[in-house]
Amino acid sequence: MNWRKPFIAFLAIWMMFALALPAQAVSPQAIVQTKEAELSTSISTVSMTETRQMEVRFDLSERVPLENLEWTFGDKPFEDWKTYSTKDKDYTGDPFITFAEAPTYEGDSTTVRAVLEFGLLFGTDNLAPRNIRVLYPEFIGTYDLAVENTESDEVLKKEITYNVYDEYLTYEQLKPELDEITEAANAENDRFIEYKSLGQSYEGRDIHFVTLAKNREAVDKYLNEILPTALENPAELLKKIEDGTMGDYQVPIWFNNIHPDEVEGVDAQVELFRKLAHEKEITFKTVNAEGEEEEITLNVEEALDHVIFLFNFTHNPDGRAHNTRANLNGFDLNRDNAFQTQQESVYVTEEIAKWSPLSFLDMHGYVSDFLIEPCTPPHNPNFEYDLLIDNMLEQAHAMGDAGVANSDYETYAIPYEDYENGWDDMTPAYTAIYSMLHGSLGHTIEVPGLNQQSLYAMVHTGLGATNFVLENKDDLFKQQLELFKRGVEGEDNRAVDEHLVNQNGESIGRDRGDNENFFPDYYVLPMNDEQKNKWEAAEMVDYLLRNGVKVEKTTASVEVNGVTYPEGTYIVPMKQAKRGFANAVLYEGDDISDWNAMYDTIAINFPDLRGFTVEEIRSAEDAFANATSEVEDAEYPTTSMDGKRGHYVLKNSNNETIKAVNELLRAGKKVGVTTSDGKGYSKGDYVVHRKDLQRIKDTYYLEVGPLKKKAKIDKLSGMSKVAVVGSGASRFVIEQLGFEITSVEEADVIVDDSGRVDKEKITEGTSYIGIGGRALQAVKQSELLEGFDFERTNFSHEGLLKTTVKNDSFVTAGYGAEEIFYGTTGSWITGVPEGADTLIEVSDAEDYFVAGWWPGKEKVKGQVWAITSPLDHDANITLFANDLLFRAHTEHSYRLLANAILLEDVKEKKRKKDKSDR
Repeated sequence: MNWRKPFIAFLAIWMMFALALPAQAVSPQAIVQTKEAELSTSISTVSMTETRQMEVRFDLSERVPLENLEWTFGDKPFEDWKTYSTKDKDYTGDPFITFAEAPTYEGDSTTVRAVLEFGLLFGTDNLAPRNIRVLYPEFIGTYDLAVENTESDEVLKKEITYNVYDEYLTYEQLKPELDEITEAANAENDRFIEYKSLGQSYEGRDIHFVTLAKNREAVDKYLNEILPTALENPAELLKKIEDGTMGDYQVPIWFNNIHPDEVEGVDAQVELFRKLAHEKEITFKTVNAEGEEEEITLNVEEALDHVIFLFNFTHNPDGRAHNTRANLNGFDLNRDNAFQTQQESVYVTEEIAKWSPLSFLDMHGYVSDFLIEPCTPPHNPNFEYDLLIDNMLEQAHAMGDAGVANSDYETYAIPYEDYENGWDDMTPAYTAIYSMLHGSLGHTIEVPGLNQQSLYAMVHTGLGATNFVLENKDDLFKQQLELFKRGVEGEDNRAVDEHLVNQNGESIGRDRGDNENFFPDYYVLPMNDEQKNKWEAAEMVDYLLRNGVKVEKTTASVEVNGVTYPEGTYIVPMKQAKRGFANAVLYEGDDISDWNAMYDTIAINFPDLRGFTVEEIRSAEDAFANATSEVEDAEYPTTSMDGKRGHYVLKNSNNETIKAVNELLRAGKKVGVTTSDGKGYSKGDYVVHRKDLQRIKDTYYLEVGPLKKKAKIDKLSGMSKVAVVGSGASRFVIEQLGFEITSVEEADVIVDDSGRVDKEKITEGTSYIGIGGRALQAVKQSELLEGFDFERTNFSHEGLLKTTVKNDSFVTAGYGAEEIFYGTTGSWITGVPEGADTLIEVSDAEDYFVAGWWPGKEKVKGQVWAITSPLDHDANITLFANDLLFRAHTEHSYRLLANAILLEDVKEKKRKKDKSDR
């Protein structure tokens, strides 16, 4: 390589020569002389939801031909900023940045003036439609508005903010904005502002929560004196208000958002917080009883003498960050306030229960009517509806009148007054309805569109509600105290009945059956062998405590109505302020199948849906007096190993068992399955080695027993690979149970609750588990299973049904001969193919229907609800008309799915063995 040295020497000489030259001599075109100067603009923010004009001025120091000026926004010429075409699904429309007034020189000066018009990027001032709502976030940001003199290369520019509307904040901007508001308020006044995170989302984002009050003493007095007395002795406070000895006190108003892509719900709260934290007076318009506009002025200091403001800016931080309605797991959290399967729901509902706010506003969009609750019937019978409805109507009108007076909207709708049905408050799944069970005047507010005017409307609903509470505080608090008093005294007031009507508008009242009182005296959760699922019972106790319900535990054996309840039995005394909430989640539920329309499912029934035993006790007031102690936390059962056998049976009796088995399989441990019933075990129980059981016994609650030597056992082949092609709930549950989730191509089994049948993969040997009516429909249309057929009323119908279970199948292992299961797609199986096994049938008894909304429900009586059938290539197809995973609440059904996955090989081995025997 002798050429290297001469080359390096030449290169060094050339570089020295090049560096000595003037820069422009190196490349006359490479470096442009650029002079930057600020443009003067009349506004610095433009909006996607309002057409705005911007006056622009700048001085060029000389008069140059105006055609030599090149105008850009974000480095793109104006003509390249095109409107979105819904037809083309692309930005192919006319440019939306134009000159309203072309550039001109002002007189004889060198100053150029122009007026730009920023039109509507999406051709509408309402970004609410889904096809637009998912697109706009990518355009939010700051852009350089620039003018370049192409002769001199001089560039003048100014940074312009492009936003949905002026007040819109991304999740990342939210906390800094709250901090800025707080710091400025602290410098201006002595109002009490406290920030805390209620908890974190699944992606680790904080749930921002702010308390704004007169001072800390006001907060402490409410939480430590006023509210405890209200819940324990409401009659005392009622008397004080009546005789004028109550003194100063504050009541909470809670502002909330749960669907963060309904963006005004977040931003309106920030604006309310800003106003209430900073301003001395807030003046706004409303519409009076004569239909005329008038002004109202709130003195904020005086308001804080009466109100504590609570801001939960968004229940769903991940949704705000990703501009989605659902959380990270795909759950609509406004269907999870009762079930509380998602951690965000747990944090927020616990705080609602802690405060029991007087007024609760859940801020949503987008209903074109500008909807403000209260709701249509049917109403949940656990509300004291007669106490709530009048004040809720008045507050709704106060909000609506303020909303329309301060926006371009002219009307609003209240479902209770303006709709016949279809916007009901039967289920506490929704946040506002959940709050009503805590004595709140709970309202969902739905602004019409995603735009500036909806932001104005939403802010003023909050101010309207605030003024209503201030004007009526004593009367409103007396109503809440009376609600609590009915609970404490065990009163079933018949004034509720007129509000509980059927589809024909006829009063049907609370369904008391043969009982004098709709509410029992006690609910009992046994923790002995009478309990079907001790783990779920303990979970229920913690749930009740977290939601403000008092729970007690017996300190000695107690006999009631001829039944002895041993020490350690959990008792829910129903003479308590929150008895309505307790009953709403523990009672069977109602059959409302006569209604033509419902907004969503209504079955809550924790005992049946989660599979634990609960007993009602009636006509036995004070039966547990002096025999219980109040519970602060549930005591969970633990795994007990008797003897020193080499192998143990894990009863297939709860979901903890499934998690434990999957953990062992993932670790490569051997797990067996009993293939028949025997002493101390049943078909479908699991068998593990002692040392493996010791490894997991403190992590899971397992019902175990020593294995008898003569047990018939097959071995599980290993960890099942599961493809989930359905809902977010199905993926969430299957992950919870510890299964390995993979692609359809790699899977041993496909789980589908949405109707996405991959016929090719299934016929090649991948097993398929179809759940619900849509899966049944897809199987029928695919002609995958000859002789299969199904029927339905409507995919929106739901019901808790009594069923009979065929116990000779591994799929139904661990279940009794009679069980209550849940369906949410109004479907049943009418054609059972030859060679298929029926697993579940709906009972043909008169009381087959427990609760739900299922018009035409009589058609499902006695019908098949689940089957399994062998396919070629050692695969199986198992179909359930009932829902196993609905919103991760149907925990009692999980093991049907787990059995169908885990015991796949066992079923096949058993079937082949039977054939050879024949």
